[in-house]
Amino acid sequence: MSDEKRAARLQHLRAEGLAKGDPLALPLTMASMFNLPGNPEPGVAGYGRMDNPVWDAVEEALALIEDAPVRVFPSGMAAISAALFAVLKAGDRILVPSDGYYTTRLLADRYLAKLGVEVVERPTVAFSEGGYDGFALVFLETPSNPGLDVIDLAGACAAIRAAGGVSVVDNTTMTPFGQRPLDLGADVVVASDTKAPGGHSDVLMGHVATRDAALLDEVTQWRKLSGAIPGPFEAWLLHRSLETLEVRFDRMCANAQVIAERLADHPAVGQVRFPGLAGDPPHAVAAKQMTRFGFLIGLTLKDEAAAEAFINGCAMLAPTTSFGGTHSTAERRARWGDDVAPGFVRLSVGIEPVDPLWQALDTALTAL
Repeated sequence: MSDEKRAARLQHLRAEGLAKGDPLALPLTMASMFNLPGNPEPGVAGYGRMDNPVWDAVEEALALIEDAPVRVFPSGMAAISAALFAVLKAGDRILVPSDGYYTTRLLADRYLAKLGVEVVERPTVAFSEGGYDGFALVFLETPSNPGLDVIDLAGACAAIRAAGGVSVVDNTTMTPFGQRPLDLGADVVVASDTKAPGGHSDVLMGHVATRDAALLDEVTQWRKLSGAIPGPFEAWLLHRSLETLEVRFDRMCANAQVIAERLADHPAVGQVRFPGLAGDPPHAVAAKQMTRFGFLIGLTLKDEAAAEAFINGCAMLAPTTSFGGTHSTAERRARWGDDVAPGFVRLSVGIEPVDPLWQALDTALTAL
């Protein structure tokens, strides 16, 4: 099914199962307990740590987009944790990107290592060097966050499977409308739905998607036993937002392409990283495996002071961490300890009309 057909069906997915008189909008079910006479039965809600009709609806919507069964979690990190703990045991080895989202590395270093899991790090640009033999799980992130380097997903996932490992791909920066890791051979996809899927900067959510029934069952059991469950209102907010994801993502990606090309020619900008630029080092690989090039741009300014002045001086930039909202945001990533230049800015392009947005960016850059 094409992305266009998925987006169209998503608008009518809930209506497919409605009876006469049912509300078209998803009702919000706030319940910790359900009526449960007699013995528990499969498919019958029993307790709020295991069941909620809102979860079911949002998982159905995400499953349509991912073309795979899905389990939702209260944040992207909760989804990542579920995928890791569902697979790993003492004595295993895990490979993670040294330039990926730093919290994943912290989780591995501070907690998995204590449980007897050996953690190995490699940069995305050299991720395949050394091979994948001996790793129980390989965690991939492409484009990497925040540097936007790219790895060949199909090649890496095939090599990981051949070596006997499980591939887990963080697809947060792209969403299934920009890149489809499961179709490229990944065993598991994790994502922070706090970003573009939620899109309105008002909800923390995440999900795990996999076509492996055994892995899905382990992830489900982890959620039930660990208590890492989303609130029904948060799930309801995500369900509401998913219906506009495709159109928001389309506008954000189109804007980012225009902005990146203009930033590349701006005298105040030292370097621009964006997979959609023909001169970007991994552009050929990105063009092969992405349907869109995303909405994140990395730009390097002269120094820390220039980066802060640009972010705080632009009328159409919100100085925040995270990304993927309807409004454009930016932050200097070195402040979190990422291995980037002091003047490196991660720019998340929103849905503003592109010319007024560019004028605001250009004004702030020219003033440096």
